[in-house]
Amino acid sequence: MLDIKFIRENKDIVALAAKKKHVAISIDELIALDDKRRTILTQAEALRAEQNLASTKIASAATPEERATLIAGMKDVKTALEKEETELKTIMAEWQNLMLKVPNVPDISVPDGDTDADNREIKTWGTKPEFAFEPADHIKIMESLGMVDFERGSKAHGFRGYFLTGDGVRLCFAIWNFALDFFSKKGFIPVMPPTIVRKVFLYGTAHLPGDVDDFYATQDGDVLAGTAEVPLMSFHSEEVLEASALPKRYLGFSPCYRREAGAHGKDVNGLIRVHEFYKFEQLVLCEANHETSVAFHEELNRNAEEFIEALGLPYHTVINCGGDLGLGQVKKYDIELWVPKEGKYREISSASYFHDFQCRRLNIRYKGEDGKLKYAHSLNSTAIPTPRILVSLVENFQQADGSIKIPAVLQPYMGTDVISKK
Repeated sequence: MLDIKFIRENKDIVALAAKKKHVAISIDELIALDDKRRTILTQAEALRAEQNLASTKIASAATPEERATLIAGMKDVKTALEKEETELKTIMAEWQNLMLKVPNVPDISVPDGDTDADNREIKTWGTKPEFAFEPADHIKIMESLGMVDFERGSKAHGFRGYFLTGDGVRLCFAIWNFALDFFSKKGFIPVMPPTIVRKVFLYGTAHLPGDVDDFYATQDGDVLAGTAEVPLMSFHSEEVLEASALPKRYLGFSPCYRREAGAHGKDVNGLIRVHEFYKFEQLVLCEANHETSVAFHEELNRNAEEFIEALGLPYHTVINCGGDLGLGQVKKYDIELWVPKEGKYREISSASYFHDFQCRRLNIRYKGEDGKLKYAHSLNSTAIPTPRILVSLVENFQQADGSIKIPAVLQPYMGTDVISKK
């Protein structure tokens, strides 16, 4: 959430930000509503002051007649105050609804564009494999090796259901254990957060109100988190941290749940788009400084790149265009892995920074050296998701006999250098 003072003083910049992110909101309408809110708030405060003064006078009235006159006069004030408070309550609800829809201002380096098709490639790494045989897709390879069962997955779960089996499970555990060691060495504290979270934290992280159709809700109105970012950001909500305790570096590991409501007809087969999966998530809380946020953003993205490079998977990195940014994101990078059978890159990681947008909503502050309270800055980045990474790993390391070569860094965790038919 942006500060209303910032919005008022920079309304043209915020309006351009909304246009760049394709967010339908009128900043002029918000400011007009804020003017009305301020006027009624001032009037209500004046009436409260008058009411308080009248109460003091009643308590010290010299005669019963004087007291009765003051009480009669206070009834009019009370009626006027109740009217103002009722109107203020209505306006505040409308004002808060509009404030939740105001987007963060993207960095000047963010390119214009409407969709992910307009994201700009900024880096490529690795050599795409050349096969002396016709390569298979991950579905055929994994099914033939007893690593996955989609038919029974659909029977148990329905559309996009799957069972990982045998070496499919072992490979995921190998990736998880390598990831835990790799990112722990980067100074991250591992956390296994709850995945059933209060809905308020989806508003706090700016996943709501925009992504309402993509979340599973419980009968109690709570939500199954689609990323560990949500519960990790709740960890320090309503807290005041010491500046010396920053930065906070957390590595969340959790199951994730997404309805993929807007993806009907996309990637209906295989492990690209599934309703439930596991993911490691990097999250940082740091001081309120733009340069510091930028430095951490580059660091988090580079961490994910280094992890992928350690696996030997070809990838490219893109900077997301304005139309592909979330409401709170200032800037975002996507890392996409090469998928040989499709002949295209597929997203595997996203790294974003938010300035104080999320922390302002969640009231995460720290006490600076000057003793003043400031809202912290937040950043997050996918460390690695499973089973999606198996798509690229299996296809890039497939061999002519249908087996899969295991990347060297995973072999100690896997206990073998190849997955082949038993």
